[in-house]
Amino acid sequence: MAIIAIVGSPNVGKSTIFNRISKSTQALVDDLPGVTRDRNYATGVWDEKIFTIVDTGGFISSDDSIFDQSIREQIFQALGEADILLFVGDGKRGLHPEDPALFDILRRTSKPIFFSVNKIDGPEQQKNLTDFYALGVQNIYPISAAHGFGIGDLLSDIVKLIPETPALEADEETEVSEIRISILGRPNVGKSTLVNRILNAPRVIVSPIPGTTRDAVDTPFERSGQRYLLIDTAGIRKKGKTHEKIEKISIIKALQCIDKSHICVVLIDAAEGGVADQDQHIAGYIQERSRACIIGVNKWDAFDPDPKARKAFLEDLRWRFRFMPFAPVLPFSALNGKGVQKVIPTVREVFGQYNSRISTGILNRALQEAVSAHEPPMVRGRRLKFFYGTQTGTRPPMFVLFCNNPAGIHFSYERFLINRFRESFGLDKTPIKLVFRGRKQRDKKE
Repeated sequence: MAIIAIVGSPNVGKSTIFNRISKSTQALVDDLPGVTRDRNYATGVWDEKIFTIVDTGGFISSDDSIFDQSIREQIFQALGEADILLFVGDGKRGLHPEDPALFDILRRTSKPIFFSVNKIDGPEQQKNLTDFYALGVQNIYPISAAHGFGIGDLLSDIVKLIPETPALEADEETEVSEIRISILGRPNVGKSTLVNRILNAPRVIVSPIPGTTRDAVDTPFERSGQRYLLIDTAGIRKKGKTHEKIEKISIIKALQCIDKSHICVVLIDAAEGGVADQDQHIAGYIQERSRACIIGVNKWDAFDPDPKARKAFLEDLRWRFRFMPFAPVLPFSALNGKGVQKVIPTVREVFGQYNSRISTGILNRALQEAVSAHEPPMVRGRRLKFFYGTQTGTRPPMFVLFCNNPAGIHFSYERFLINRFRESFGLDKTPIKLVFRGRKQRDKKE
């Protein structure tokens, strides 16, 4: 699939173009320069051709901030893997001092370059186009990413360089089971370091400064024939400690990643010596959305090496996360890689259970065995009776159990049934949903 990299100086509207082409709100957009730091990927389709679009941070040739060099490295990686380059200028501001330097870098790649000037929202901006012709560009595309002006003409010319690949066929080709994994946690617990370690590449910027990752960064990869989408997210702090608008938006996007994920890895910082309340709150968000979960204990090498202390830590952790007893606990060190090799195999195992389907016959035998082992209680003088059950969904496995009094089922008996189903079906690493319903009138007459 062809890759198109969007590059330009800070605050020219690259992320707005990225969102416009991908028809999404994936990239974080704000008037503050430097919002985008890492590469962001999405799929675009135009004229029945499918391609990958890459958003990058704003190019700065000097090191005015601690992140400038890291952002440049991310840009150079995007240039290296791209097939087509889209240079973006700012029509309101005119030529930026960094534009000539960046354009020279692009020319040296010998790759096709399309030159666009964004923010051409009216005739008053047209005069600024002349500044960009000074770079020796023959064809400039005036566009307005905010309003969609000129985007169609630009894309139509870009996709002429992409080989014929009907979008329908491409969609079918990519419709392979993809396991989506979000890495979540408080700031500075090592989420980006873990992402880079899993991918064995400097995919995202790592810094000891909390809040380095602002956007949710998606990375597709394949291992042992299985496709994955790994999502790095911004650190989630308590609401009372979140003041900047960018951080608030970043946290919202991090929480939205839970919804699009199959499995969430909650990262705990072992170097802090214990589980924080915010760690439990993050896990609570995952539990509310019925997502599978893995609890990753990072910086395990920095924890007390005494076996008794480690055992006590893990026992306390398991007690604090008792509301999701199905979540595997993995201690590791993302920095040196020890233990990280267990993450993807555990993801694969968890997803297998999360996506499992149980036949109606096996389900009903397990239900009858559970009822025989622990008779349902009396409710208002009537014995609670279960008639039959059926599975109605996966991710997570959801079972509908028909009975004579759905409202009378106590949560303790529901928990008993869930535990029996876990044991019977080997579903010890996934959430399970039970729904209780009364039989229809037709069934009662039969």
